[in-house]
Amino acid sequence: MLTYSFENIGSDSLYEYLYKCIRDDIVTGNLLAGTKLPSKRTFAKNLGISVITVEGAYEQLRAEGYIYSVVKKGFYVSDLKYALSGLDVSGERKKTKSVKTKRTEKMTQGYLADFSSNQTDSDIFPFTIWTKTIREVLSDSRIELMTNSPCGGIRELRESIAVYLKDFRGMDVKPEQIIVGAGTEYLYGLLIQLLGNRRVYAVENPGYLKIAKVYESMKVACRYIDMDAEGISVEKLEQEGADIVHISPSHHFPTGIVMPISRRYELLGWAAKKQERYIIEDDYDSELRLTGKPIPTLQSIDVAGKVIYMNTFSKTLASTVRISYMVLPQSLTREFYEQLSFYSCTVSNFEQYTLARFIENGSFEKHINRLRNYYQNKRDQILQAFQQSSLGKLISISGEETGIHFLMHIMTGKKESEIVQLAKTRGIRMVPVSDYYHAGTRKVLEDNTFVMNYASIDLEHIDRIVAILYEIITK
Repeated sequence: MLTYSFENIGSDSLYEYLYKCIRDDIVTGNLLAGTKLPSKRTFAKNLGISVITVEGAYEQLRAEGYIYSVVKKGFYVSDLKYALSGLDVSGERKKTKSVKTKRTEKMTQGYLADFSSNQTDSDIFPFTIWTKTIREVLSDSRIELMTNSPCGGIRELRESIAVYLKDFRGMDVKPEQIIVGAGTEYLYGLLIQLLGNRRVYAVENPGYLKIAKVYESMKVACRYIDMDAEGISVEKLEQEGADIVHISPSHHFPTGIVMPISRRYELLGWAAKKQERYIIEDDYDSELRLTGKPIPTLQSIDVAGKVIYMNTFSKTLASTVRISYMVLPQSLTREFYEQLSFYSCTVSNFEQYTLARFIENGSFEKHINRLRNYYQNKRDQILQAFQQSSLGKLISISGEETGIHFLMHIMTGKKESEIVQLAKTRGIRMVPVSDYYHAGTRKVLEDNTFVMNYASIDLEHIDRIVAILYEIITK
């Protein structure tokens, strides 16, 4: 029976500490692939903790791919051969090898319900605190506000982001590695200039097709790499000759797939094989994981400096807040300042200093906690309305644990295009997963599966929305 001591757990909760203990035993090989873990009740009794604590630890391990469940049999350790083949037990890279479709335009007006819109509800933006912070900045930082920002952003904001990433994402980065810009599209443009337009870039298929459009507009080769149940296929990356790959491993858009730890290490191994290879990790909605703790970033387990981390405040503050940032590996950081330091930062000093103070004084953390509660309540009410109505027998829901969208598969003989058109005529906008595939490519998910973004849905209309959808499907 596994046994752990809970005498020195530090600031971790019980379930977080237990999760880390089991995870470390798996990574170091103390728990081998295929090993059956103790039942939750037996394990809890042996450790003198609650069953809920064990459930929390097991669920986090399962979500990250360290363990898997077998119905009516229990939990088993996953095969981490890709993790252990490239790393020694200390987490250092072995020295045996040298490491030298068009996305639909958002329209919220004129719809009873627009399930394609990510527009932020004005009720949840912290206007009062944000306004107070702006006043403080205008009063205290007049000289700084009128001083040109460095190309990567003001020091105060990058220091605040670095502390935030350390505390909440387990990432150990220096402020100079962080580059601030007005939206991720702008940062992608900088990356292409930094990495070179002769490289072959790859994106997930299905995926957020605006990224591919950015690559295509800058005249670089772009490949669409098919997904499987664990994320992007490394085998196909090799076949397509990709150099740079853009992925969203913690919550893939639109399928909701969470990339397991074995596939993450496999990707890191792919990147480490050649000097020119890099992984762009898009962590676009990691703060909005509604159950369990956030999935650890790929950057936090990268020991070869191959991951470029990207995130945005558009999901957490407002869709109209155009402040994003990327974290470059140390080697690329030096190259960035040597080659691209002539660029001016595209975010105004007023916004940068306000956001820096908003993070520093704890307002951002409080806002995130409020946001999670708000979206969890909203999601639960929508799912309850769907599943407890007559509609519930005709649909299946998946991917609802994270972010502000879930997938809804409709069991019907009607064509997908017919459902979309009928819904539109009744004031409901729906976008199928098929819209996020590159033209003519294989589909991972079957037809009549829809991406249901509930950010802008008015709960007052939910019963009417359900009734309309049921009528569309059955008549």
